[in-house]
Amino acid sequence: MALRPDLCFAIKDGNPREIAERLESLGIPVYAVDPKNLESVMETFLDIGRVLNANKEAKDIVGKMRSRITRVKSLVANASHRPKVFFQIGLSPIVAVGTRTFIHELIVLAGGENLSRGPVPYPRFSREQVLALSPEVFIITSMARGASFERVKKEWSKWPDLPAVRNNRILLVDSNLFDRPSPRLVDGLEMLLKLIHPELFEEQR
Repeated sequence: MALRPDLCFAIKDGNPREIAERLESLGIPVYAVDPKNLESVMETFLDIGRVLNANKEAKDIVGKMRSRITRVKSLVANASHRPKVFFQIGLSPIVAVGTRTFIHELIVLAGGENLSRGPVPYPRFSREQVLALSPEVFIITSMARGASFERVKKEWSKWPDLPAVRNNRILLVDSNLFDRPSPRLVDGLEMLLKLIHPELFEEQR
């Protein structure tokens, strides 16, 4: 209220309905969005552009996003296989990503096989279950930073029979590129492509 906003944006996945209703009861209009995948993120961005009278700017951003996604798809088409990827987003307990998440879509678009796919959006795993999956690429992200990251990487590195350990493919990434439905998801997609299929870029050198 102190900021006296003309408009408040809310996302259904992260903002309780009662909070939006409370803001509206105080005279602050709320525009709620509900993107479910990369395509709907771009459509939502266009909607926000229309609401803010910034159609051109929104179209420019979405146009660049589509172009970058198309480039990723064209590169993945040259890949000979899809590496098995385990994407850990929670450090303790071990939490990964199911099928109905942005990260699953990014893994698939980047030419990987998501080992934690399934109906539960954010499934939990025991260490034994992860080891049994034998990931070829192990990606870790979290809002925790620094020492926590390195500690988890070191713990997984104790298992030399894990393909990801044998091939030095335990990788740490910035959660800011994956946590929220924003244009930065395309940055995350491009990063995943380079992590999952580095050979596609080596061939271009």
